[in-house]
Amino acid sequence: MSRDPRARRHLPSPRARAESLGLLGTKADLAGLEANWAAYFEFLTQMAGIAGMILLSVIASYVFGREYAEGTAKNMLALSVPRYRFTIAKLTVLLVWFTLLSFAAIAETLALGAVLGLPGFSATVLVQGMTDVLLASVVSFLLVPPVAWIATLGRGYLPPLAFAIFALILGMVVGATGWGKWFPWSIVPLFAGVAGPRVETLASGSLFVVVLTFAAGVAATALQIRYADNTQ
Repeated sequence: MSRDPRARRHLPSPRARAESLGLLGTKADLAGLEANWAAYFEFLTQMAGIAGMILLSVIASYVFGREYAEGTAKNMLALSVPRYRFTIAKLTVLLVWFTLLSFAAIAETLALGAVLGLPGFSATVLVQGMTDVLLASVVSFLLVPPVAWIATLGRGYLPPLAFAIFALILGMVVGATGWGKWFPWSIVPLFAGVAGPRVETLASGSLFVVVLTFAAGVAATALQIRYADNTQ
């Protein structure tokens, strides 16, 4: 039996189906946004920033805390390799891992936006949206060395995860006080628009704070691995 061709003309559009299922419209309404590409990129920026910080903390806890949790740190530290190279190598692995996951997530979300048929797409919106997403991802990565340091200091998974959750919550609180642009873990939430009014661009002072946090975290991690005694 053939279907009525008139029924095909009344099929809802992808966007209408998404709104009726609550996949897009509900989120946009709650955030005070419209269901278009600009709002979609703002949501993606939030995910790249906040979810990226959480994901990076989990990966860093695993990469830097695994040897201590599994009792193999003594084998790693006994190798005839300068210990600071362990820090560089692990951060490089973390960067490659996060980069691949980020680009996979971006490609998937862009494809989903095209399937939903979101309006308002243009080259300007695409460039601006992708710039915000990548900047949020980069800043999130620059905040990961302190988590790595806590993993080596606490010698396991739980201390760095607890630190990451506490830092994220504290960042939300500080971000609402007006001092968030000077606190590393408030910069990403402010840029993503989840800790008050969204900051459209990162000030040079905020970028300096983030870079300084990265350098301090790398140095602290390298020194911890270099000089801390292993009692396993």
